[in-house]
Amino acid sequence: MAMNTVPRTKPTNPPPTPGPASSGPAPDRVLHDVLYTKSNGVARITLNRPYAYNAYTTETLQEISWAVENAAFDDSIGVVVLTGSGERAFCTGGDVKEYNERYTRRPHDYWKYMAHFARVVESLLTCGKPTIARLNGMTVGGGNELHLACDMSVAASHIYIGQVGVGVGSVAAGGATQWLPLVVGDRRARRMLFLNERIPAHKAEDWGLVSQTVPSVRQGDRLLADPTPAERDAALAGKDGFSIDLRPLDEAVDLLARQLLEKFPECLRFTKAQTNFWKELAWHQTYPGVREWLALHFNSLEVHEGMGAFVQKRPVNVAELRQRRATGDGADYFHGPPTRSCSGCGATQLPEATKFCGFCGAPLPTAGGPAKA
Repeated sequence: MAMNTVPRTKPTNPPPTPGPASSGPAPDRVLHDVLYTKSNGVARITLNRPYAYNAYTTETLQEISWAVENAAFDDSIGVVVLTGSGERAFCTGGDVKEYNERYTRRPHDYWKYMAHFARVVESLLTCGKPTIARLNGMTVGGGNELHLACDMSVAASHIYIGQVGVGVGSVAAGGATQWLPLVVGDRRARRMLFLNERIPAHKAEDWGLVSQTVPSVRQGDRLLADPTPAERDAALAGKDGFSIDLRPLDEAVDLLARQLLEKFPECLRFTKAQTNFWKELAWHQTYPGVREWLALHFNSLEVHEGMGAFVQKRPVNVAELRQRRATGDGADYFHGPPTRSCSGCGATQLPEATKFCGFCGAPLPTAGGPAKA
């Protein structure tokens, strides 16, 4: 699974951010990271962490899966819409700050974390109701995997979609490695997964990665059908008369939801189950191994370097890791394999590259000679 691309510090009291226009009864669970509303047969689930570009934490995942299951069991609901707050991000995947602070210190707990992520994915796949991803902003890493888990998607024209796993020390195996070849074809999938390129909205529609693209960049009174990168940047910055207008996105999502609500619900449920055959086959054949491998890999140099660099806002040093691997210089360990012992205190499994015992401070013998003070 992959991660978000822009770290943000959570403010002490972040202001609430309204989601798409909707109203409904308050859920019977207190939600902190997710807005959940139900209205006119549509349940809307909004990731509400705009200060972190809607990256999800462990708690966010728990809230999403609860909301999807709540909508699944509510017979007044016929369609589920998943989206993000604001206009910059749909979702940028897992919160790398949490990964770096929590799971690099307890890699085994990442195995538990993946259970929460899988529950979200599987709830979207098996909720028995059509799911629409409303792509209001960048859709990156695990955010794209949540998007792929949905049945259909509508994208604002200023967004882009991408994977970042191999660039930050992870693998996008929370749906992207399994489903991108099915959705966009093998070669395009490999390009996205290997190179982490950004796919703009209109190209995503051409590739079949999204169901529909609608204009979202406004210049004065004019909506631009296919904005340039410079125009998209100006709109996001609110400069030179450009702005982001998500009303066409909401209109398109609402229309799609109404069209789905006009279809027989049990026929839709079984059609979804049948159409999911290849997605579910790929998922269930790979996910158990993915979960085990990612948990083990979280203790690797690649993860620590990739996520450390991300949090520190510096380039990753892949070249050094490759050089150490090429020369056999302990690329699987931070300071060499744990082969040394201390004659002073009896400590064992000390890293090969260390000169002093980390427990008692005694000098360790150099290769081929006695210890020197």
